[in-house]
Amino acid sequence: MNELNGNRSLTTRYRSGSDTLMAKHKLIDYSVDGGIALVTLNDPPANTYSYEMMQQLDARILEARSDESVQVIVLIGAGEKFFCAGANIAMLSEVTPEFKYYFCLHANETMCRLEQTPKLVIAAINGHCVGGGLEVAMAADLRVARRGAGKMGLPEVSLGVLPGTGGTQRLARMVGKSKAIELMAAGELFDFEKGEALGLVNRIIDATNGAEFMNQALEYARQFTTPNKASRAVGRIKRAVQTGAEIPFESALALERELQQQLFQSEDAREGLDAYVNKRKPEFTGK
Repeated sequence: MNELNGNRSLTTRYRSGSDTLMAKHKLIDYSVDGGIALVTLNDPPANTYSYEMMQQLDARILEARSDESVQVIVLIGAGEKFFCAGANIAMLSEVTPEFKYYFCLHANETMCRLEQTPKLVIAAINGHCVGGGLEVAMAADLRVARRGAGKMGLPEVSLGVLPGTGGTQRLARMVGKSKAIELMAAGELFDFEKGEALGLVNRIIDATNGAEFMNQALEYARQFTTPNKASRAVGRIKRAVQTGAEIPFESALALERELQQQLFQSEDAREGLDAYVNKRKPEFTGK
């Protein structure tokens, strides 16, 4: 009974004290420059996420979504050893099963917000990306990784559980059902080259250190921003694919038409068409 009451008090602390903890412990670093919002998971050494970190990540996603100056969101882990090692096991061992359920529910909601935000999201994998860390990365639209910096995979089976932040569903959609079951049931960890072969990694970057990798990852992200790209069109391409893949084909075509109609009314569409007709390079503004 005392143990149960102790768990309840810990759970209450995590719930009711969340605002205070968010103010005291900054677990997400956030900055915007040149149309790119850089979101850094910052809880060394492994950047594991707690309820508090997920709340802060959720808040920054909403901030980037509403900020008209942000065209691309880049996620990265602090340091050079880990992108993210997943959920904080010490935190999970202290709370009740009910709290764990709501923790997973909120994490799922946060990842879905990231996935449905009509701005391109790039995960810059600068170190080990395992468990919930890979689940976060899979909620991004594109993934770039630093060659030789670590392993990736979903080893939750070794803890007697399954990947509970969208991992079973997103991995199956990315690599196919049979391969996803094999990878998760075996709890296999693999290098980024295999991740690239499986379609989990879009590009592997050669970099001598973490700072160089981050610079190259940001340079990769800039190709999707104005004036070179119509960022509004990039965002609507994302929405068409992310949402369209989960609904019937005819409904997805209707969604595509609606998004196209929005773009036809944009300044960038007029600029792109005029530049094509007049044989000049377009200068997009994201409007």
